[in-house]
Amino acid sequence: MAQVPQRFFDALAVRTWCGLSLRALGRAREEIDAINVYPVADGDTGTNLYLTVESAAAAVEAVFAAHEVDAGAGDAEDRDEEDGPSLADAVGAMAHGALIGARGNSGTILAQLLRGMAQVLSARGAPHTGGSGLRSALRHAAESARNAVARPVEGTVLTVASAAADAADGAGDDCAEVARAAYEGARAALAATPGQLPVLERAGVVDAGGHGLVTVLAALVETCTGRPPETGVVLHARVEHDDADPAVECAAAGDGEDGPAFEVIYLLEADDAAVARLRQRLDALGDSLVVVGGDGLWNVHVHVDDAGAAVEAGVEAGRPYRIRITHFGHGDVHTTGAERPPRERAPRAVVAVVPGEGLAELYAGAGATTLLARPGEPPASGELVQAVRRAHAREVVLLPNDAELRHTAAAAAEQARAEGVRVALIPTRSAVQGIAALAVHEAGRRFDEDVVAMTSAAGATRHAEVTVAERQSWTTAGICQAGDVLGLIDGDVAVIGPDVSRVAATVLDRMLSAGGELVTLVLGDEAPQDVADQLEARVREAYLAVDTVVYRGGRQGALLLVGVE
Repeated sequence: MAQVPQRFFDALAVRTWCGLSLRALGRAREEIDAINVYPVADGDTGTNLYLTVESAAAAVEAVFAAHEVDAGAGDAEDRDEEDGPSLADAVGAMAHGALIGARGNSGTILAQLLRGMAQVLSARGAPHTGGSGLRSALRHAAESARNAVARPVEGTVLTVASAAADAADGAGDDCAEVARAAYEGARAALAATPGQLPVLERAGVVDAGGHGLVTVLAALVETCTGRPPETGVVLHARVEHDDADPAVECAAAGDGEDGPAFEVIYLLEADDAAVARLRQRLDALGDSLVVVGGDGLWNVHVHVDDAGAAVEAGVEAGRPYRIRITHFGHGDVHTTGAERPPRERAPRAVVAVVPGEGLAELYAGAGATTLLARPGEPPASGELVQAVRRAHAREVVLLPNDAELRHTAAAAAEQARAEGVRVALIPTRSAVQGIAALAVHEAGRRFDEDVVAMTSAAGATRHAEVTVAERQSWTTAGICQAGDVLGLIDGDVAVIGPDVSRVAATVLDRMLSAGGELVTLVLGDEAPQDVADQLEARVREAYLAVDTVVYRGGRQGALLLVGVE
């Protein structure tokens, strides 16, 4: 369905832009990942940009939802038809969401671009802006992003952002004209990136981060005009070589073993003076340093050989949290030589993302290679690829165990396939579905048969979780307040209440009303200790011939996970 053209840029336009950007990056994610050769050829730029915008869009949706709750709580005669978040509210939420959800080098730079735009658009204090305001926002975004990078490199997303701002400067005062000019300027700059960066020229591709920005600007055009741009994006910059191996080509194009071994990212609470000192220290430790944010909250990204030193520098500057360390694994895939013959691959392995230490032990005990995803810190596709490499098998079954990881897991699976591994992705939405799949796994049967059996077991397992609401919001079960206990069944809020035990019992009854043979309970660290005993007793007394198994999940985020097979 075509979008309604925007006569000006307001809060609704911000919401529309975020949604269109997210969908566009979802469609382009795989092709962006495929051309990712700079600064590290780890094949996750598209996924990182998608996850960054996903966080921004979610923050904007939360602001709109909060205003809808407030409007619904008031008297009808007191409400204005134009009640809703202001432009400043919307762009502020967009910038904050991108900041806390930024992934990778390009995602961190995109977060700063969005923050730069927000600073201009919110400073005006008006309910909306025209082309001149949008033009100023694009200019400030490009300048602030460049200032956030310790050592700017031409031929990257920074170049594309500057070109977009330059082109917008020559446009009229209509938002649509500004957006179209910015897009065309960025598109032309993107096509020229291989001539500015040798690593891109050798690989025969344009810059991946720049491609992502052009995709976001195309969504801006659609927001302002109601139609996507007619001109597309050029991905490749040369005639293909005969029988070239893209994986080898990308490895040759990247920095190979000369680059730092680790990517370190964390959020940091610190003042401006401490961050200035941190920049100097991290710049001496590694490269690809990007520090974005302000007002006491920062997102720090750097590539280093000494990950511990990078984190320690953050501790000295303030309070780092959501710390993510990814090992690039230089040379893991295409290494040969008589001195270290390659280790024989296992026939088949299961790789699973798990939300807590207890579940990690359970999965590992069943023979799976695990990747721990702590609450609020979902893994990037590069980390999933590393887990597949650790499994060192010819065939891999991948269990993401989270609906939000579907794009990340798909990107990791594609990269692993490019490295010669046969990968099947089973779309498990919860760790309890992963447990069911793992229970029927048999490495001795044909791969396709094993995948079908595991997929069937996962699909036949309904999943639920009991958690605590962090803020007031609309849900499918009504309005919840911060601190309410929520019972989610198959991803949707079904129960809201004040007591963990009662909510858990209601959730279990609703799930078993459709039948079941086995109930799986995974208790988190913060759940009351007697909840599992109460639920076991309830099943034993009210549901004949239904078995119950209880596991300790550790710090898994949710108070309780429930599976019914």
